Amino acid sequence: MGRRNTTQVTDFILLGLTDSPEVQLVLFLLFLLMYLITVLGNAGMVLVIRLDVQLHTPMYFFLSHLSFLDLIYSTVITPKTLENLLASTKCISYMSCFTQMYFFVLLGATECFLLSSMAYDRYIAICNPLHYPVVMSTRLCCSLILGSYSIGFMDSIVNVLFVSSLHFCDSNVIHHFFCDVSPVLALSCTDTYDVQMMIFIGAGSTLLVSLITISASYVSILSTILKITSTSGKQKAFSTCASHLLGVTIFYGTLMFTYLKPSKSYSLGKDQVASVFYTIMIPMLNPLIYSIRNKEVKNALTRITQKREDSRQVK
Repeated sequence: MGRRNTTQVTDFILLGLTDSPEVQLVLFLLFLLMYLITVLGNAGMVLVIRLDVQLHTPMYFFLSHLSFLDLIYSTVITPKTLENLLASTKCISYMSCFTQMYFFVLLGATECFLLSSMAYDRYIAICNPLHYPVVMSTRLCCSLILGSYSIGFMDSIVNVLFVSSLHFCDSNVIHHFFCDVSPVLALSCTDTYDVQMMIFIGAGSTLLVSLITISASYVSILSTILKITSTSGKQKAFSTCASHLLGVTIFYGTLMFTYLKPSKSYSLGKDQVASVFYTIMIPMLNPLIYSIRNKEVKNALTRITQKREDSRQVK
């Protein structure tokens, strides 16, 4: 298919969330606050899990990686968004745009399979508690983490290679606040049908496989919980997976709303709100979801604080 213009785009303009300077200032302050909470919450979670020996279990091993992913995930998107909310020219270079897209897809796909690994961990803990220490060995946990990152790496490579192979020669204005796949595809002056189908199949497979794993785990978990006779036993069993289930529901809900639909139904306003939710809000909420009602994390914080106070008194 012939190109309508021989000039290849060398940079892009991120249209952002709004044209109003007043709203941009409000969003800047709001997103800055959320980003600071995200950094402190996720970095703090990683640090607490690393410092407290009693949290060196498979569940918290996975949770530390989730916090790490959320920290990097938010950092890939939010700083540039904050910069553009104050800048008069919301420009991003061609290379920076595809680098942002690469890490966005890498971290998103990795998180999908990490959440699946966490669901499997909860399944073993509740449905086969006696075999838990044997099944959830250090080797298996490391293999699940390595597999999650490997799948994310492959998924991101495929996405970026396909999208970057297209020609962008008409418009360089991205109707979004970051370099997401769909709005960048919309700028191509070549036929994108095959690329869209490949990306849709890849994203759909990632979501489908991870969701099947999570759903199967929680069906078994629910079945086991219902068989528990005591009310306190049911509450204790459910409390061990309630935070993860809430995190999964929020994360997958926004992803499916945004990506598992035809490109013709792309809606700038609705998809931008959903994108803000899973790129900025969810990384901020996850450490709160997993720690605010978690007695083990609170106890770990108390132990770490007490140790520091004791060490100061000794000095």
